[in-house]
Amino acid sequence: MERKIKIKFTSFECNLLINGMNEFRNMLLAEELPTEDVDELLLKIIDKSEH
Repeated sequence: MERKIKIKFTSFECNLLINGMNEFRNMLLAEELPTEDVDELLLKIIDKSEH
């Protein structure tokens, strides 16, 4: 069974996390490395931050 963790972030913290993950994704793209896991996590963060 997969363990789920819930964390509450302020809007500022959430934006900081999204920007940092996006920069990491861009670094992976520049090195031609896979980004699927980062993409999935970014989408989850963005989806939850809009509520």
